[in-house]
Amino acid sequence: MTGAPPVTVIGVDADGRPPLPWAARRLAEATLVVGAARHLAAVPVPPHAARHVLGDVGAGIAAVREHAGPAVVLASGDPGFFGIVRLLRERGLDVEVAPAVSSVAAAFASIGLSWDDADVVSAHGRELRRAVNACRALPKVAVLTAPGAGPAEIGAGLATASAGVSRRMVVAELLGTSEERVTECTPEQAATREWADPNVVLVLAAEVDAARGWSWPRRRVPYRWALPETSFEHRDGMISKAEVRALALAHLGPGVGDLVWDVGCGSGSVAVECARFGAAVIAADHDADQCARAGRNAAAHGVEIFVVRAAAPACLAALPDPDAVFVGGGGPETVAAAAGRGARSVVVALAALDRVAAARDALRAASYDVGGVAINAGRFADLPGGATRLAAVNPVFLVWGHR
Repeated sequence: MTGAPPVTVIGVDADGRPPLPWAARRLAEATLVVGAARHLAAVPVPPHAARHVLGDVGAGIAAVREHAGPAVVLASGDPGFFGIVRLLRERGLDVEVAPAVSSVAAAFASIGLSWDDADVVSAHGRELRRAVNACRALPKVAVLTAPGAGPAEIGAGLATASAGVSRRMVVAELLGTSEERVTECTPEQAATREWADPNVVLVLAAEVDAARGWSWPRRRVPYRWALPETSFEHRDGMISKAEVRALALAHLGPGVGDLVWDVGCGSGSVAVECARFGAAVIAADHDADQCARAGRNAAAHGVEIFVVRAAAPACLAALPDPDAVFVGGGGPETVAAAAGRGARSVVVALAALDRVAAARDALRAASYDVGGVAINAGRFADLPGGATRLAAVNPVFLVWGHR
């Protein structure tokens, strides 16, 4: 892309040896070597080469761009996996890569687990809460940590709003060194300890060995959604109808890294549908029977949700901030409380037209762009002789706000 010789990016193991013979030759020929202090100390940097200690990544890349001779960049493990290769290419540099074993592969190997069914998230320069949400929702997650987003912070996040979901953490510190330590603990235990850098965190459910798939990463979007009401246990028809769930899901947009609240969850059908997209979900209802029913529906669909038995809006103050909120039960005070937590989307389902104005006003007061629709569905029903009629479904008013 630049016409200059490609930059050689070398993954460094703990022993400091370049992983491939040709990489050792590139290192010996380099006139500039860029890397963290520990990497520069570990590898045989030639005496004629200038050294640039990598602190600010942008400054390091600028040094490479300005250098006229052969340059080498040192990185941990596999630099093409959540590593510096992407940044170098984004800055217009050609690269050749000599990868070592990635820290994620080494961490799973340390406990004898396969990881082709794992999800990997990075806390480097990203919101810690999204990594924690992925760990809440998914059964096997590796987290690439960062200063201020390490095992203690992940453990503290997981220890909040974890009712009904069990997670264990594996913290792999200083992998490949003489001081390597692999510790299994609870999130609560992780939150109270100090951990050595560098480290990788694995967050695991009780059952972690999924059936082998055919692709990686795995498909996260379910093959069907807006499932029929018969797919859920419910009480006396008290369930969001499939047509309502279809449109609600379109406006909620649940996905991996998101936290969705289902307020007034009832049977939990919306909560379960969001969890099937990989989102973490907190389902709240004041009715103990409905809370138990929501938990059973989640288990039947192979997902985990966090069920809170409490009345809204009072219970919402103690919950972690959501990315999207579905309000299936509660008055304008509940809508206002949910809207005040900064979610990108709030969706409200109402059975009575006279409640629509208050819901819209609450969303507008929180600076949302507000829309809505009346859903009047007619479902095909068979008649004698092969004829078809339309069977009316009770109308529902769906109000949404986006920001």
